[in-house]
Amino acid sequence: MALVGKRDGRNFGYGRQLSYAGPQALKDMFGGGHYGTVKAHSDRWQAFVRWCRSDDGPGLNDARQVDRQILADYAAHLRHLVDRGDLSIATAQNRLSSVNRTMAALRGDQYMKVPSPSKALEMQRTTIRMTVPQGQDREHVMRIVDALREQYPRAAAIVQLARATGMRLREAILADLPRLQREAKRYDKINIQDGTKGGRSGATAPRWISVDEHIREALRFAEQVSPTGSRNLLAPYESYLDFQKRIVRPARDILHTHNLKGLHELRAAYACERYEQITHHQAPINGGKYYQIDRHLDQKVRVQISYELGHGRTDVVSAYIGGRT
Repeated sequence: MALVGKRDGRNFGYGRQLSYAGPQALKDMFGGGHYGTVKAHSDRWQAFVRWCRSDDGPGLNDARQVDRQILADYAAHLRHLVDRGDLSIATAQNRLSSVNRTMAALRGDQYMKVPSPSKALEMQRTTIRMTVPQGQDREHVMRIVDALREQYPRAAAIVQLARATGMRLREAILADLPRLQREAKRYDKINIQDGTKGGRSGATAPRWISVDEHIREALRFAEQVSPTGSRNLLAPYESYLDFQKRIVRPARDILHTHNLKGLHELRAAYACERYEQITHHQAPINGGKYYQIDRHLDQKVRVQISYELGHGRTDVVSAYIGGRT
């Protein structure tokens, strides 16, 4: 047990610091396992702790003082961040849910929680993109690549791969670069397999995309900055988590200064570009109305883009290219 004091003591016996108490209680709740879940809840709990200590927060450092009004105030704070565009609805809901879970771990009961995070935020998650993706302008993306190259060349390679191929972050980091180079030369296509999510009948489902000069250049640069003895962007001695801490996180600050929220925007930019290449009409989020002209082909294109992005459902594509309204 991680209890450091009596159960009725400060932070319900989990120490003097709110930031320390939450993760310790979560570790107890999950029996020392479920590391990813504990880490996710702990990270979101720290966001709550930072708010508690901020000028806008209640200034407390003891979970025993957290009441329903404080939780309602935190929900209002998150709602303000969403309204301002600083936070997604999904992230806000996840933060509230994690505060619920952590309070339950600290208290040992379900008494102090936000009953419904979505109602508290007065919002619902949406799978339909409502804003034009950033990163559609390739010159804009290359300016970001240039800004990253000197200090974080491997992050620059990730940005190029994400924009050129629609890869996820993990896929770009773990891509088998020599294999992809061989496939590009032999077939003019590449099969994205490494680091993929398991939902597409497992991670071995084929995911071939046609190669153009942008993809060839992205692969060339990625192979150029790949560490010696590696087939991907990780050094042989380097863990994926360590790479995220040392390379990805600081590189994100550079993305933000160049008006790019994150790599997911580049996947959306790729999807919009593919929609226009296939239909010769702009994607719905860019003002296109092709679905009104040929709804059947619009659906076929969504199936193709879903396949290329590594999704098993076509409705997810609306989160990248927009809906049919």
